[in-house]
Amino acid sequence: MVEIRLTNSKTRKKEVFEPIDPKNVRMYVCGPTVYDRAHLGNARPVVVFDVLNRLLRHVYGSEHVTYVRNFTDVDDKINATALARKEAGAEGSLEDLIHERTEETIGWYHADMDALGALRPDHEPRATGYIPQMIAMIEGLIARGHAYAAEGHVLFSVGSYADYGALSGRSVEDMIAGARVEVAPYKRDPMDFVLWKPSSDDLPGWDSPWGRGRPGWHIECSAMADDILGEEFDIHGGGIDLQFPHHENEIAQSCCAHDHGGFARVWLHNEMLQVEGKKMSKSLGNFFTVRDLLDQGVPGEVIRFVFLGTHYRKPMDWTEKKRAEAEATLRKWYRQAAQAVDGGEIYSPVVTALADDLNTSEAIMECHQLSLADDVSTLRATLQFLGLMGETIPAWVDAGTDDFVALADKLAAAREAAMASKDFSEVDRLKSALIEAGVEVRMSKAGVELLPGAGFDPAKLEGLL
Repeated sequence: MVEIRLTNSKTRKKEVFEPIDPKNVRMYVCGPTVYDRAHLGNARPVVVFDVLNRLLRHVYGSEHVTYVRNFTDVDDKINATALARKEAGAEGSLEDLIHERTEETIGWYHADMDALGALRPDHEPRATGYIPQMIAMIEGLIARGHAYAAEGHVLFSVGSYADYGALSGRSVEDMIAGARVEVAPYKRDPMDFVLWKPSSDDLPGWDSPWGRGRPGWHIECSAMADDILGEEFDIHGGGIDLQFPHHENEIAQSCCAHDHGGFARVWLHNEMLQVEGKKMSKSLGNFFTVRDLLDQGVPGEVIRFVFLGTHYRKPMDWTEKKRAEAEATLRKWYRQAAQAVDGGEIYSPVVTALADDLNTSEAIMECHQLSLADDVSTLRATLQFLGLMGETIPAWVDAGTDDFVALADKLAAAREAAMASKDFSEVDRLKSALIEAGVEVRMSKAGVELLPGAGFDPAKLEGLL
């Protein structure tokens, strides 16, 4: 069996992955808060943990892997969006508008992540479906002396858990200094965090022993993971921005809720995303959603390829150059893969690269070597394993190339005339125009061949025929 090694954020070491039960490998990944479209940074953990999911299924068998990714569908941002729609004249109660918004946003999320080649998780629990489990966990924490009720709130007592801060490697003093800690008179300690909070009549709420209210953010994942995967499971993942306080708080409340459960054994965190070397932000004008790129004609496979080019533990820089190079490479590989007439085996060096702490950049380099070897059946199977293609070649690969044969004939005729007249100005003009349009021009004694290259733009071919 392939040996998988993963860098555990909690131990800060690369370790051999040994599942609790090889017949029941379990992974939980923090999903989106569904109040709007997923931006490009939101998509990175989806792709990272989709690759890990595919690797685990390849090694242990699909029937022996359970992948869970949640939807947070109770949140102040969702409430604010629904309230704004109601004030703008939308029909229905606030609860109706909240439900409508979350359903709409989950639909968007599925469509966008499907476009990136991400497999749907085995379970996609919604926070609103697990309120009873959250209440039960909170009651247990109070009974064990790890939480307390105050003014309609329930708070977790950070001081009751000696290992708080082990995941992020910070002392409580450092965490207070580096975080925006909510100061409230009902807190016994500034670091104590909310497990339950009261809801006013105009906000969603559920009945509880502490009055009508709604859960804090952190308790959601603990309750859902516990209900679906059990007190202890193999892997918990998410973006590095969630390491503190969200994941730190998850560990504290989950470990304190049980006598023996250790919650997640392995923690994985992907680094953040930049755009053209800068942090993505609306103020810089470089903020965009996955849907923005898809609507601009950037194929989902190209977005995924760019993501795979950077190791998950390194910051990823989205650039126009990388996009163009990814598109050109995939066009070439897809044309090769289209020649496969039988099913091939997944290229073992690619599996080896992924087994070494999800080294996707090395896996891509191995695909380049596979392409040079022209083993089309293995290339096709490997691209499918990486989530870079489905059963058929994407339509965009040949989109806009209908005129290539006629243009190649025209360039060949111009070259033949130039050989006689010694005037190559028309050949140079056509060739320059084709290159400007992103067309790769190959001229040899055998003839002229045109291929779409990096930045191919069919609109720039107009007027050349």
